[in-house]
Amino acid sequence: MEAIGSGYDLRVEVSYKQILQIALPITLAILVPQVNFVVNTIFLGHLNEESLGNAGITGVYYLIFALAANGLNSAMQTVFSRFAGSGDIGMFRYSIAQGIRLSLIFSAICVLFTWLVAPYILSAVADKKAFPVEMGFLRIRIWGIFFLFIFQICNAFLVASLNSRLLITAFIVETVLNIILDYGLIFGKLGMPKLGFNGAAYASVIAEFSGMITVIAVIHKTGLQKKYQLFSNFKYHRNLSREIVRVALPLVSQFMISATTWLAFFLLIEPRGEQAKAISNVMRIVYGITGIFIWALSGTTNVMVSNLMGQHRQQDIFPLLKKIVILSVTCCLFICLLINFFPTQFFNLFGQDESFVEAGIPVIRVVSLGILLLGIANPFLNAVTGTGKTKVNLGIEIIAIAIYMVYTWYFMVIDYQSLAMGWTNEFVYWTTIFLFSFFYMRSGKWKTSKIYGE
Repeated sequence: MEAIGSGYDLRVEVSYKQILQIALPITLAILVPQVNFVVNTIFLGHLNEESLGNAGITGVYYLIFALAANGLNSAMQTVFSRFAGSGDIGMFRYSIAQGIRLSLIFSAICVLFTWLVAPYILSAVADKKAFPVEMGFLRIRIWGIFFLFIFQICNAFLVASLNSRLLITAFIVETVLNIILDYGLIFGKLGMPKLGFNGAAYASVIAEFSGMITVIAVIHKTGLQKKYQLFSNFKYHRNLSREIVRVALPLVSQFMISATTWLAFFLLIEPRGEQAKAISNVMRIVYGITGIFIWALSGTTNVMVSNLMGQHRQQDIFPLLKKIVILSVTCCLFICLLINFFPTQFFNLFGQDESFVEAGIPVIRVVSLGILLLGIANPFLNAVTGTGKTKVNLGIEIIAIAIYMVYTWYFMVIDYQSLAMGWTNEFVYWTTIFLFSFFYMRSGKWKTSKIYGE
């Protein structure tokens, strides 16, 4: 295939400056949807405690499919970045076309599953009173997955082409609109209908649509569409599509399985009462806030490892990992200390009483320690992703989840002691992820990985 833009150098260097140049815009981009989720939760918390608890179940369900989009995003970053490192950026236009094609197929599967299959599964395991409300919400919310998937393809291109700063515009537009629509549609303000719990679903779908349109407009207006001849040819490319599917399917499966365990965990929490559900939903927010930096640095790990492999600089990958882990743990420590020094003020944001705060503080202590382990483990797991050995990612995830679920079942069902004890399952999960990822990277077996066209 013909090359374009041979003068463009997209090869990365191993330095803190390069890491931060890629990671900081991603951090700001990830911050915005987390702000969306926090604002949704705060509004629903002020609606009533039942809505706050139901938001946990519906949020985790949607997270399963949102993480499938992240899995495809990670796969596309790996493919884009390998071509960037090798200098074959002419492949960008073919890659983005096949990525969009696959995203539409995945999205249609997600919608059909939610409408036709999920009601039978959730009705059997969810709280009988909450099920109709939660299912009604999800049948609205799931339509946003089309826009999220396409957005993630554009996201992968911008990050791999070292234009991650351009993500910020789309996320700001999406966030501002989501906040306005949340306020208007949940409470019936600003001349909008009062839709209560479902108002958050409509607000999120509309906001995700606006984010997709904005990121496409940014790619066009900045000249990147013309520079890399993007969206010019959507003809099916069998070999490249197969390669993307080969890299993507294990990641999509890994992310969805991981999120499904969260759903299982929240379903096990349901019998413990509305307060336990609500506290756990707030803990998910803690993960979201702190995870902003971790996911950004982990995404940077994926991009830079793949780019270095495209340059045939495998010897520089461990020095890169050391730098990224130092930055990741430092960010986690700062956020965790802040939340633990001011837990009452944090919980008060959600409009609950003193008993809620008192019950939540022990849980937040446990979750903070789990987050520190996440900050160490996730960069190593994403290094495996960057090598293209995504089947190994899936294997590591399956082993970790099996151990996690046995541990969770024991302490949530067989020998329930407290909600805080149940949340120690995060220690088990992230320790397993780290050990397997670390020893696999150290083995050097990943050095043979190639992407189509190399």
